[in-house]
Amino acid sequence: MRKTIAMIEGDYSGPEVVREAVKVMKRTAEVFGHEFVFKKVLMGGEAIDATGVPLPDETLKECLASDSVLLGAVGGPKYNAVPKDKRPERGLLGLRSGMELFANLRPARVFPQLAAASPLKPEIVAAGIDFVIVRELVGGVYFGKHETTVENGRKKATDIMSYSEGEIERIVRVGFETARVRNKVLTSVDKSNVLDCSRLWSEVFHRVAKEFPDVEAREMLVDNCAMQIVRNPAQFDTIVTENLFGDILSDEASMITGSIGLIPSASLGSTSCGMYEPIHGSAPDIAGRNIVNPIGTILSGAMMMKYSFAMPEEAAAVEAAVNKVLDEGWRTGDIFSEGCKKVGTTEMGDLIAKAIKN
Repeated sequence: MRKTIAMIEGDYSGPEVVREAVKVMKRTAEVFGHEFVFKKVLMGGEAIDATGVPLPDETLKECLASDSVLLGAVGGPKYNAVPKDKRPERGLLGLRSGMELFANLRPARVFPQLAAASPLKPEIVAAGIDFVIVRELVGGVYFGKHETTVENGRKKATDIMSYSEGEIERIVRVGFETARVRNKVLTSVDKSNVLDCSRLWSEVFHRVAKEFPDVEAREMLVDNCAMQIVRNPAQFDTIVTENLFGDILSDEASMITGSIGLIPSASLGSTSCGMYEPIHGSAPDIAGRNIVNPIGTILSGAMMMKYSFAMPEEAAAVEAAVNKVLDEGWRTGDIFSEGCKKVGTTEMGDLIAKAIKN
């Protein structure tokens, strides 16, 4: 099978982690008899430097024409002074919108070898951390009207959150479908005691739940959910929520697993062409030093094989290789502990690629 992948290396440490994911994906393709062709395109700060805009038309065109998209990370201090409509993050939002990627899947799972790296108490980790956050990605306050005005000589900022019934229904369905192939428990997270958007969200959630009688439907307020993720994460299987809440909760969930550098994500729409990226940022403070953890990006490649390419065996091979390398005690600096063997970004990629087996 031949697949074309649009490759966005991104900014600062982005190219470092993408390079290792590509290395592992090419090795996987070789072992299983496929061909993955990577085509570099520009987005974010790299695109601003080259073209003056964060998302060139040609990039969106190439992404839409590809079988999938692999992304590193965008943004950083170099672009802090850029006008808000030209910031690197606007390119990312534009790409999600242009590709109609409305569902973001972010797993939160503790590798047994790294249980001690979690900041939670050992007895909480021992109870199990293995859930997925399904986040709505192209609606809500991030895509609402934003303006700053001056009233009586003082600035006033306004950001509008809005959701339509249809936008809520399609992401809630993804949540139920995801829970159905896991442990059949779905928790909808909102702020329905305050927000109209959340009250509509709750209404739609309970209506759609009737179509999935095999899935246990739960509802939780976002502030309580944030507390429960650190108090008793074992209670969660699948969480579905809106854009802003999902952004915050998924970052919280990533840290209880031990390192944000370990977590992959998949952004999916109505077609098989998705976008895959680690959830960490561009890490400008450690960029170019061969110390950033590439595992999140490598596992994003595994998610691509699973969700966009229908290659579950290949995805499982990548996950098994990561586990093997961790079993052998190899660690990047962010997950290093006494008695382990510290390696850099490139070395970790080499080890995982070498461990790929059919």
